[in-house]
Amino acid sequence: LQQILCKMMKVLLLLLMITACAERFSDLSGKMFTFPLETNRAYVKFNTSRRDFDAITVCLRSFTDLKRDHGLFSLSTPNNANDFLIFWDNTNKEMEPHIKNKKVEYGGRDYKPNTWHSICTTWDGTTGLTQLWFNGQPSIRKFTISGSNIGGPVNIIVGQEQDSHGGGFDLKQSFVGMMSDVHMWDYVLSACEIQNYVDERNFTPGNVLNWRALDYQIIDKVLLENKVTVCY
Repeated sequence: LQQILCKMMKVLLLLLMITACAERFSDLSGKMFTFPLETNRAYVKFNTSRRDFDAITVCLRSFTDLKRDHGLFSLSTPNNANDFLIFWDNTNKEMEPHIKNKKVEYGGRDYKPNTWHSICTTWDGTTGLTQLWFNGQPSIRKFTISGSNIGGPVNIIVGQEQDSHGGGFDLKQSFVGMMSDVHMWDYVLSACEIQNYVDERNFTPGNVLNWRALDYQIIDKVLLENKVTVCY
């Protein structure tokens, strides 16, 4: 009887662990995060066990009416606060990817307010080349840094820009608006896959961050809502 009870307890424990793992990941298809306040406290943290990257692609959709600088995606490690940052410089009207604290500028982007924009950024650690795709339009490739990976415990957030690992938030760089469809890959996504993402067709979801199976935490005043759709 004792052996039977032990086996039953093991099965029950296994089922509980499976259930916990299943609940940890959420399918956010058709959802968006709403950041309704200018604050240095509210953000969403994305969890991943990955600690080493020799290439990265990040894609997201954002909607805002901000007329100031703001961060769109912030990945830090203990070594670099801006290991992989996507930042809008409103003074110079530039979208600025930062890789291992090295910045490149992309001007001439029609970053209209109150409009959904699809923004993808790629970095290849072997060549050091970075590229921005804005609403499906590719930029030229620019050199940032090569020869070393992004490594260490990563802290990935949206809503704030990290000036230190996991902190150093400035409310005047915070994001106010809506964000959806955040994906991250550990390789440079092909042009066709990026176009499929932009056009909301079938594409390979992120293997680091997947909006359809996302492990995340909401900190302070951020809302998870149904994505706004246009009615005809």
